[in-house]
Amino acid sequence: MKWPSPYLKMRILGAVETVEGKTIQQRIQNVSKMIFIDEHGDGRRFTWRTISTWYYRYKNYGITGVTPKGRSDKGKSRKISPEELMEAINQVKPFFMEKHTKFDIYRMCIEKGIIRKEQLAPTTFYRLIREYDLLNNDIEDNKKRLAFAMEHANDLWQADTMFGPYVTQHQTKLIAFIDDASRVICHAQFFFNETIDTLITAIKAAFYKRGIPRQLYTDNGSIYCSAELTLICARTGCILRHTPIRDGASKGKIERFFRRLRDQFLSRKLDLSSLAVLNKQLTHWIEDKYNTSTHSAIGMTPVNRFAMDMKFIQFLPPNQANDELFYAEVTRKVKKDNTFSFKHVRYEPAANLQNRTITIRFDRNKTDKVIVYYKNTRMGEAKELDLIANSKIIRGRNI
Repeated sequence: MKWPSPYLKMRILGAVETVEGKTIQQRIQNVSKMIFIDEHGDGRRFTWRTISTWYYRYKNYGITGVTPKGRSDKGKSRKISPEELMEAINQVKPFFMEKHTKFDIYRMCIEKGIIRKEQLAPTTFYRLIREYDLLNNDIEDNKKRLAFAMEHANDLWQADTMFGPYVTQHQTKLIAFIDDASRVICHAQFFFNETIDTLITAIKAAFYKRGIPRQLYTDNGSIYCSAELTLICARTGCILRHTPIRDGASKGKIERFFRRLRDQFLSRKLDLSSLAVLNKQLTHWIEDKYNTSTHSAIGMTPVNRFAMDMKFIQFLPPNQANDELFYAEVTRKVKKDNTFSFKHVRYEPAANLQNRTITIRFDRNKTDKVIVYYKNTRMGEAKELDLIANSKIIRGRNI
């Protein structure tokens, strides 16, 4: 059985905070009796000792404390990449006219000199074709797809980016999220750039509008594999999953939405005078046309199907504390004078944290607010150091 992912660990630690129990030890004991469903749909249970270790590591070191530090090349062959192996397999396939085994393909690759035995051992060959489904291109539609097994709204969202129309001579990018069970478009927005900043803007709007999904399914684009998105998902308890290599069809629902958007929305005579005007038209089409029209696959409107599972949905009320879930974060060491530096500015935390390592959260687009966390506890907003005001304080009293 595979080692649990950081996202599963965060869900378990979240349960520790909410389960019944007068002490932390009692709550951990109660959580150890619970079953959690991992990213593969398997039920998992963990001992109280294991959960206790994760809990105190998280309290002391944050998300990095529950993230295993493995090899940087884990999951990849050190001598041959999955893409190179796929090319080798494609070269030897024409030599087989009848039924053949995996070992037959491996042996043919060796005999033809396409790969060397010392370059790729049989066990590594079997592992790579199993992990990346390198022999299943002819039966791809028969593969088990989690996306088609979702029972409730917000069990899983699919996310992706597509190219949009030109606005003021700049091509736009559309970032969109679709709920797997209901086909509701949780949020879609055009941007001039596909960056971490625009992704955070889009996912923040989606979470506030439709709640927090249990899983988010994306491709392997750089913004979708970013540390920032990983951190947001860990904070909110959302499992971040990525499509396997060569498996674009696994995000079929978001791709079909893009096709429909091209046919029914982008084919219109749109006002492309500004990005704001384009997004206003998009929102109107999604909310008044797409989400409220009967979907052939579910036999009802997406918004009505979404409403059926309202009791399962965890909404995120807009407030300052929840806004901070989407902030970036860095660590700083507080000096002996109870100050720390951030972006060439000295700050004072709201509490005395001399000689301690703290985490600060901040909005990537503006740094007017710097929030201090210590051992994952919010300590409050830091203030810029005012030397003159401090000089007037004697023994805790102003003069």
